[in-house]
Amino acid sequence: MSLKRRLERLTGAAVSSAGRPAAGAVSPVASPAAAADGDAASAKRRTLEELRRQMRVLLERDGERAAPAPPAPPRVRVESLPFVVRQTHGGPLWQRRERLSAAEHVGRAALAATAHAEPAVLADLALDPAVASSVPGTWLFLDTETTGLGGAGTLVLLVGMAAIEPTGEVTVEQLLLVEPSAEQPLLERVAERVAAASLIISFNGKAFDRPMLEGRAVLNRLAALPPRPHLDLLHVGRRLHRQRLGCCTLKRLELEVLGFDRGEDIDGSEVGPIYSQFLRTADAAELSAVVTHNYWDVLSMVGLVGLYGQRTPALVGQDLAGLARTLKRAGAVRHAERVADMACESGGGVEAYRVRAELAKSRGDSSSAVQDLERLCQEADDPRGRLELAKLYEHKLRQPAHALRWLELGTNENFMDQEKRRERLERKLRRPRPL
Repeated sequence: MSLKRRLERLTGAAVSSAGRPAAGAVSPVASPAAAADGDAASAKRRTLEELRRQMRVLLERDGERAAPAPPAPPRVRVESLPFVVRQTHGGPLWQRRERLSAAEHVGRAALAATAHAEPAVLADLALDPAVASSVPGTWLFLDTETTGLGGAGTLVLLVGMAAIEPTGEVTVEQLLLVEPSAEQPLLERVAERVAAASLIISFNGKAFDRPMLEGRAVLNRLAALPPRPHLDLLHVGRRLHRQRLGCCTLKRLELEVLGFDRGEDIDGSEVGPIYSQFLRTADAAELSAVVTHNYWDVLSMVGLVGLYGQRTPALVGQDLAGLARTLKRAGAVRHAERVADMACESGGGVEAYRVRAELAKSRGDSSSAVQDLERLCQEADDPRGRLELAKLYEHKLRQPAHALRWLELGTNENFMDQEKRRERLERKLRRPRPL
């Protein structure tokens, strides 16, 4: 029984006791026994009044504790997000399309530059000759947001795509999975865009985005995505920037390479919980942050391709050294040599001198290679560079004394090989010189 109900019962009992005359009373004149009874009744009333007062205090205190919480903010309906619903044979498709002027920038990168990026240069950076046969107007930039990192229960909740128009404008398309049951039209639209593309461009898409989409297609009994050449910018970013940046996430490349700060943003690990909250509550307030995150991921890739697709991109010296090394691996030796010169001139440091020395050595110019390696060893304590100098002086320039001097300064060669080299050089020094 609640405290309030008890108070009501006590109040009713007190009224009944006070208002009911004693049985057999015939005279208003009180007897001594009646007076005693009256005093007892007064004491009882006072006790009841005190109890009622204390109960009121307790009820008021409980009422303050149970004060209603402030009203929750109004829910954001998914219809308020910048998507329109298209009815397809597979069901409703939630789609957003936006067209951006070629004059727009992502940091220092103009979107217009992407339309003029050279496929052959990108092919060298990707170490994939198939990229060279693509055409910018048929490139498809692709990025997904998922509820997890894999497994049959992981859904692709948002797909972002971008394409370069003949005018240089960029069209961004996003597909939102409002209901898990509406997955088929989303996957069919992605397959349609892939089929029309000559090249897929992504960031870690080879290992994640494409396999994820193909897995969902299989579970929905749809055909696999059409095979297309794939330029994965994560691999390119690591080849060019890892020496300077270490970790090469897309947001890091935005900031350090493009000079673009997207401001407040969610972490990828938050996407799954946000989508789960949306499915439970139908409140799309947090979902808009996921849409914005995906939008900037796609545009940042467009900006990076516009930069990487230039023959002489505006990169700092250390990154140019990474570019020269990548071009060397791709067999674009002349291009690599020009970039290596730029890297050395713009403060590329140790790695710039090293890659230029390697290029000089590969074309048989041992003197130039030695000059760069000696500069390298003057700037840094580099045992690998000293070993290379010892080898060049011994085998190419035939100067065992110089080779022995660099060997004595310490190399990264194992002890047994180093001792063999030392003994061989000392024997050469003891040989009489021809007259």
